[in-house]
Amino acid sequence: MGHTAARLTTNDPPAAKEILQQGIAQAGGPVALACSFSVEDVAVIDLATQAGLPLGVFAIDTGRLPEETYIVAETVSQRYGLSIEWYFPQAEAVQQLERQKGLFSFRESLENRHQCCAVRKVEPLRRALSGLSGWVTGMRRAQSVTRNDILPIEVDRAHDGLLKINPLCDWSEQQLWDYARDQRIPIHKLHRQGYPSIGCAPCTRAVKEGEDVRAGRWWWENPEHKECGLHR
Repeated sequence: MGHTAARLTTNDPPAAKEILQQGIAQAGGPVALACSFSVEDVAVIDLATQAGLPLGVFAIDTGRLPEETYIVAETVSQRYGLSIEWYFPQAEAVQQLERQKGLFSFRESLENRHQCCAVRKVEPLRRALSGLSGWVTGMRRAQSVTRNDILPIEVDRAHDGLLKINPLCDWSEQQLWDYARDQRIPIHKLHRQGYPSIGCAPCTRAVKEGEDVRAGRWWWENPEHKECGLHR
C-alpha cells in the first residue's frame, strides 16, 4: 500500500481523536474498527462518532463468544446507529477441527490453540480486511508485554501493508475508565465481573487481584504467548 508509519505519541486522551483523524486521512480509503465490544473498542466508536469520522465497524463471531458480548453489541449498534458487519469462520474448517481434535484442543498445546484461533479468528479477519485501506484497534501498550511496542499509526506488514491505527495505545487503565464514565458509553457486563479482557468464553476468565489486564486470556499459557494471531 506504500504507507509510512507516523510516530505520534501522547499521554493525553483527547489526542486519540487526532490519531484517528490523521490515520483515516493517511489511509486514503475505507477504514474500519475490528470490534470485540471491549470498553476500549466502544471508546474508539464513541470518539469517532463525536468527531464525525467515516469509520466502519466489523466484528468476528467465533462461535464461542459469551452471551454478554452479543448483548452489548446490540446496545452499541442501537446507541450509535451502527450497522455492524459480522464475519464468521468457515463452517467446514470448524467441523474438521472439532472432529479431528475435539472441542477443547486449544488447551492441550500452544500449537493447537494457535490452530483454533487461526480457524475462528485469523481467517475471518483476512476476509474482513479485504478491500480496506486501514483498520483500527483498541489496543493499549499497558495491556500486556506483547503490546509494548505498538505505535499510534503503523504499517501492518502481516496484512498486506494496511495502515493500522491504534488511537488508545498510550491510554492507561485509569484514563480509559475515566473516559468510559464521563461519556457513559455502553459497558460489557463481564467487565463489571472482573474480566478486563474478553474473548471466547472458554478462553477467558476473571482476573485475580494484582494480575495484569490480560491474565485472564489463555491463563494456562506464558504471558509472551498471549496473542491470537490477529495482532503480530
